[in-house]
Amino acid sequence: MAFAASSSSSSSLLFPLQKSRNTYPPTGIPYGLPITSRLRSPIRQIVRMSATQAEKPGLSFEALPIKPPSHPTYDLAGVIKSSLAEDAGDRGDVTCLATIPPDMEVEAHFLAKENGIVAGIALAEMIFNEVDPTLKVEWSQKDGDSVRKGLEFGKVYGRAHSIVVAERVVLNFMQRMSGVATLTKAMADRAKPACILETRKTAPGLRLVDKWAVLIGGGKNHRMGLFDMVMIKDNHISIAGGIMKALESVDLYLQQRNLQMEVEVETRTIDEVEQVLNYASQTKTSLTRIMLDNMVVPLSNGDVDVSMLEQAVNLIKRRFETEASGNVTLETVHKIGQTGVDYISSGALTHSVKALDISLKIDTELALQVGRRTKRA
Repeated sequence: MAFAASSSSSSSLLFPLQKSRNTYPPTGIPYGLPITSRLRSPIRQIVRMSATQAEKPGLSFEALPIKPPSHPTYDLAGVIKSSLAEDAGDRGDVTCLATIPPDMEVEAHFLAKENGIVAGIALAEMIFNEVDPTLKVEWSQKDGDSVRKGLEFGKVYGRAHSIVVAERVVLNFMQRMSGVATLTKAMADRAKPACILETRKTAPGLRLVDKWAVLIGGGKNHRMGLFDMVMIKDNHISIAGGIMKALESVDLYLQQRNLQMEVEVETRTIDEVEQVLNYASQTKTSLTRIMLDNMVVPLSNGDVDVSMLEQAVNLIKRRFETEASGNVTLETVHKIGQTGVDYISSGALTHSVKALDISLKIDTELALQVGRRTKRA
């Protein structure tokens, strides 16, 4: 599948192309191109980052193989702009300006330096388009596909200045997203029949990007933030004076405001599970899911004891969705998934992920030669 950052391709649905002033909005700082040749999109932000982009017909994610999750306020275009500004500083790319003729055009190739799941292709196109809409991008893979070490899976061609200026920001996003997607894919495959979820333990400012990568890797999204789901955790329970009082308060709050949303409560013991079930049997409640937290007990031999988790799942008897959390690793997730739990959440998918090694090279022959010498291609 090929996306091209030009007006004749699917990425034109993401950012309509149009010539305009050639400075970095809103500071007037160039990305690294000479002022006379700088082009950028007139769009200053993406509104209400939803998958449908209903507010502005020119902005659509419908053409993407895996769409980003919805968020009412997240400004993905702003994240891209601030990342480029972080690199450009107050002078732009002084190395580019000093070494590369402004009118030179080149072709650069994306090279996988290890096996994994590629993610961030659609976001890379947005970045290239923001730097210079005249750049053209082609891919042999799409978001969510497997790549192997040494594979050239895409190329970008156009102004050399623009490609080099965009390179690091593009790779920073792609490497992180691909790392998240790779780990998610491995976890999701082993967790079956349970579904794997991430948490809110994401990189600051990259919440939507991290959760998008989880979707690309075959996982599902937990709540996006504090606003889209009621999640009663241990501190809420302690402050409220117990798990039943916390549930009562949530039900009253939602009823008084005529709000309908998913409600999850964290339980840490079998006694708390029984309290929740007792409350639900006597009261009309908005509760939809019970988290079974740290009921997976690590053993000295490296294995885990899931008997407590199984007991809780059997008590609940599918009256509510169930979610296991705590001590979830690649080594333990399969055993957890066999307990009958519906979901398994893992903060490790995003809070400590290893980036997938990807490079963007103009001289790919030399890059592969060096890669083979260093065992990285």
